[in-house]
Amino acid sequence: MALDTAMFETITPSRFITFTIPNHFVSHHHHNQLLRVAVLDSPVQHADSPQVALMFVPKNREHDWIFSTESGHLELLLSAHRISRLILMGDQPPDGSDSPIIYHRPAENDASDQTRLEESVKPLVIALSRKFCFKNGIYDVPVLSYEDHIVSSVVLEKCIGDFVGEMIVEDVEIESDSNEYQKREFRRRLRFKRMPNLVQTEVKIVPEKDFSLDSLRIGEKVKFRPDTRALVHVYLVPMVASCALIGSYIEERFQVGLRPKAMCVGVGGGALISFLKTQLDFDVVGVEIDKEVLRVARQYFGLVDGKFLRVCVEDAVQFMEKLAHQINRNDPDSFGACSEKDGYYLDNGDGLDAKFDVIMVDLDSNDARNGVSAPPLEFVKRNVLSAARLILSDSGIFVINVVPPNRSFYETLIHRFREVFQELYEIDVGNGENFVLIATMLSTVSSVGNSETKFLEKLKSVISGAYMDSIKKI
Repeated sequence: MALDTAMFETITPSRFITFTIPNHFVSHHHHNQLLRVAVLDSPVQHADSPQVALMFVPKNREHDWIFSTESGHLELLLSAHRISRLILMGDQPPDGSDSPIIYHRPAENDASDQTRLEESVKPLVIALSRKFCFKNGIYDVPVLSYEDHIVSSVVLEKCIGDFVGEMIVEDVEIESDSNEYQKREFRRRLRFKRMPNLVQTEVKIVPEKDFSLDSLRIGEKVKFRPDTRALVHVYLVPMVASCALIGSYIEERFQVGLRPKAMCVGVGGGALISFLKTQLDFDVVGVEIDKEVLRVARQYFGLVDGKFLRVCVEDAVQFMEKLAHQINRNDPDSFGACSEKDGYYLDNGDGLDAKFDVIMVDLDSNDARNGVSAPPLEFVKRNVLSAARLILSDSGIFVINVVPPNRSFYETLIHRFREVFQELYEIDVGNGENFVLIATMLSTVSSVGNSETKFLEKLKSVISGAYMDSIKKI
């Protein structure tokens, strides 16, 4: 059936159309017999004239959810400034196979190859955007390039969680910023299909056996194991740095033989909870709504739960409100909230105050139409924040990763925290996306810059002190 190009003469918000055609446009560069074309109109209305952009799928990445799903296309479009329609072109993704999906970055084409490629598809682009692609009579469709640091990758497993949906575990080699000779960086990642451009969990991996670096190649016979001693996800380090605000209080707990207690909401692969327990000697409880995510964390990301590190399969809001209700009733069994048959106990075992010293929240919105944002606004309603306040110790802090899609979102968040907590602090992660908000129960005098405690010395030995120094009261 012939394609009716008249349907593309108007921008229809959130309309997504994909089709395949014989690949005679780019046959010199691509060897697949079919070309996949996807056209996505932005859900965001722009006041000025609509702008159309073209993007080519990087060769050998056609199978990646970033380029083969509507949610992936949407995130690409929303990350481009004021683009109303994105046209994505590439080989038809290969059919499903039991063999691992392996990617190795091909050699770069020279500029003349890119120019010929753009000219070859120009008639099709005009047909898909005729009304919008000419400015003052001149063809004007920018070609966006997709760039990331992936050198090679292999998918270890695809699975489905009851709550998060489809997800993949993959090993990747990334470009290294190090100037050391032959320094190479290998990571393990967890991604969800609903927001495939967002890496949910990332940890460093190392070969299980000694190999020469120049012989290592992702997807071949080398097996890797997770190394949880360092945090590589950019916003996790400043989240941990927030503990410097109550460094003196944490030191006091250690001096009387008690571990500080932390709750981590949103476990993912478990990088944060593993780090708090193994590197800083916290007693940690993780709350994760999807049991399949926890299975993946244990199998692939080095999560080992047991004494001082326990996980609960619970809705975080219900979990926190249940604990707050039990504490309000002065229930001595307030931390028996997890089922005994699951082997989860939150009893701190010290016979003293069972409240948490730190609550850390790492949750993102599951609505790709609004782009990447965190946290979900329903998580920071007054009832939830009030519950968090009840289950925090008097010197406790509430720490949350924030990715604001706009200034209004961020200001709303700050206003809601001010209604419940005494003081607010902020760490700018510095990547143009993430901020870490820190709410305190009491007026807090930062330990940073004061006399060094053993805890602060240890904290600075495992994370960058720069984030500790950048904590700012707001």
